[in-house]
Amino acid sequence: MKIPRTLENEPLGYSDTPILPDSGYHVHDGTRPQPPIVSAPVGAPPSDAVVLFEGRDMAKWRNVKDGAPCGWRLVEEDAMEVVPGTGDIQSVDTFGDCQVHLEFMSPTEVKGEGQGRGNSGVFLMGRYEIQVLDNFENPTYPDGTVGAIYGQTPPRVNSIRKPGEWNVFDILWSAPVFDEEELIRPASVTVLLNGVAQHHAKELHGPTMHKELASYVPHAVEGPLQLQDHGDLVRFRNIWVRRV
Repeated sequence: MKIPRTLENEPLGYSDTPILPDSGYHVHDGTRPQPPIVSAPVGAPPSDAVVLFEGRDMAKWRNVKDGAPCGWRLVEEDAMEVVPGTGDIQSVDTFGDCQVHLEFMSPTEVKGEGQGRGNSGVFLMGRYEIQVLDNFENPTYPDGTVGAIYGQTPPRVNSIRKPGEWNVFDILWSAPVFDEEELIRPASVTVLLNGVAQHHAKELHGPTMHKELASYVPHAVEGPLQLQDHGDLVRFRNIWVRRV
């Protein structure tokens, strides 16, 4: 590898190399903007993350139906728990392309089977669901398994932990792009559950539907993160989002 020489007051890099077609900069161009510094402490959100829930209060969440304060309850381990019947909740902040991190726990007391066990969901932009379900030794229809793009694409594997243990979702979301009524780019998602890839840059057919085919309808460029009340005592903690 050739080491570039640096002149006084001249940035490190080259100006006599080919031009990159996607940026207009030279290969190894020293004048290209430096990446911003983001601190990423172990066990804590990155410094540029929007922290939506850290265990102390639910001020950044509202009831989806009427915009009232979140009706779920705070519990031990800096978590919040679904209060069945209070309804889905959504973040006050809205997001387009983003990185989402959250942890969830299925109820320790195992009740029901299939879709009736530890059921909830993470809705990106309030429309596109990544399934939350207790699928530990509990099969269901594959496109409804935990980590699925619900009703569309099953996860590649089932990496859920036992009921009562914390699970970690890391999600990279690319929002759909519209030109008025025309879809220019479908949404796509990469999902890791407990560090194991469930989807990689997988395109979606449209917003989540139940027992129907999904199709796109133009919508705003940003939307809230939504968590589902499906009647089970699912817990969530350590929720943060980075705009990408």
